[in-house]
Amino acid sequence: MAGAFVGRAIELGVLTKRLERVTRTGDGVAVAIRGRRQVGKSRLVQEFCDRAGVPYLFFTATKGASAVDGVADFHSELRSSALPKDREVLPETVADWPDALRALAAALPDTPCVVVIDELPWLAEQDAVFDGALQTAWDRLLAHRPVLLLLLGSDLHMMERLTSYDRPFYGRADSMVLGPLNVADAGEALGLGPADAIDAHLVSGGLPGILRAWPHGTPALEFVEAECADPASPLFSVPETTLLAEFPAPDQARRVLEAVGSGERTHANIAAAAGSVSGALPSGVLSPLLRRLTEEKRVLAQDAPLSVQPGKPVLHRVADSNLRFYLAALRTAQEQTRRGRPAAAFRVVQRRWTAWRGRAVEPLVRESLELAAAAGRFPWPDTETVGGWWNRQFSPEIDVVGADRAPVAGRIFFVGSVKWLATPFERRDLTALQTGAPQIPGLDPAACGLMAVSLSGAEPGLERAGLDLLWGPADVVAAWRA
Repeated sequence: MAGAFVGRAIELGVLTKRLERVTRTGDGVAVAIRGRRQVGKSRLVQEFCDRAGVPYLFFTATKGASAVDGVADFHSELRSSALPKDREVLPETVADWPDALRALAAALPDTPCVVVIDELPWLAEQDAVFDGALQTAWDRLLAHRPVLLLLLGSDLHMMERLTSYDRPFYGRADSMVLGPLNVADAGEALGLGPADAIDAHLVSGGLPGILRAWPHGTPALEFVEAECADPASPLFSVPETTLLAEFPAPDQARRVLEAVGSGERTHANIAAAAGSVSGALPSGVLSPLLRRLTEEKRVLAQDAPLSVQPGKPVLHRVADSNLRFYLAALRTAQEQTRRGRPAAAFRVVQRRWTAWRGRAVEPLVRESLELAAAAGRFPWPDTETVGGWWNRQFSPEIDVVGADRAPVAGRIFFVGSVKWLATPFERRDLTALQTGAPQIPGLDPAACGLMAVSLSGAEPGLERAGLDLLWGPADVVAAWRA
């Protein structure tokens, strides 16, 4: 999909609606757009600016630059942009951010325009007065002018703080969270069928930075094999850059993330894997780290057993499937690639692929089921959340539980099993589901549906044995097209 812009119809529509409001009212609108690195924030906004047909300024901050350099770079971009209605009113230089933002206000045309400040958290790092200067300029100079102000940032916590109640810009900007491309858009961009589209999405995480390097029509393992000959491939460099940006030093937080990425899911196992020669990480150390990685950094996700009772244990996983794949297999493969051993690198991926994919696809399946239920294309339309269930012994472990709410359900509508293998869903798989499901607290076997989600279909006749619904790759992908 080299150079192509795909998907993002909803996001483009949201930005277009905000620009229409600016045009209709003549007043300014601010939008804070946050999303992880390589998710395509800058590309989305550039596409919007290109389509909008109005003058715009697109300024990108430089990490590590001084406050003086940041101000000077902004002013230089302003002077060279199509924005100024009269370049004669612009000063040759500006001293600080209040001066620079006053110059911006003076340059604004009387017709609608767009101002983009990319990597805004870096400006806040450079200059402690930036947030206050932005708020003052907005309130006094920009809010009643026909300008759409787009504030972009990859530091999710800092971008959330920008508009929180105790910060100067509180209540002044709408918020947009930009996630990766969904599996349907990724498959369309790459020209892949449903099963291959799901594999490609799991490998890439839906990140445009990787998908742009993906040859059209190439299945996931073929792409990975080809990239194993390239030490600088985005397949390696994108997750590596994310890891280094978020965790520049190999501290305890990074060890915890790596433990989860290697497949540890429970608190005890993560503590043991992330510990040192002196023993496992104490709970008083690990629990705050897990909260930080989940709530602040957003690199981990938590899954709790879904039933009518609170359940344990909570399981942890790496939220981004591309980073998850990197920690589980690609990082080891990359070491072989750097040593000029592409065949050995690909063998590492091959050995770990089936087990990794089988677990990694489950969150995607659950999201797809929720979307299908919300769209009314599902036998259990009252379903609002889909999770899984397990006990402390993980016997049984039910892959799919559909209910009316979470984290504690009021009613369970269906349960299911995910089998993402080359073999079909068989009678013994159905029997295991029928045997394990009644152990879920609050489940009524007489009123609960049974479903399977299978890569390779199902053994004939299972509908007569009690299977109510069978989903395949096409159903998983179709849920994202609704």
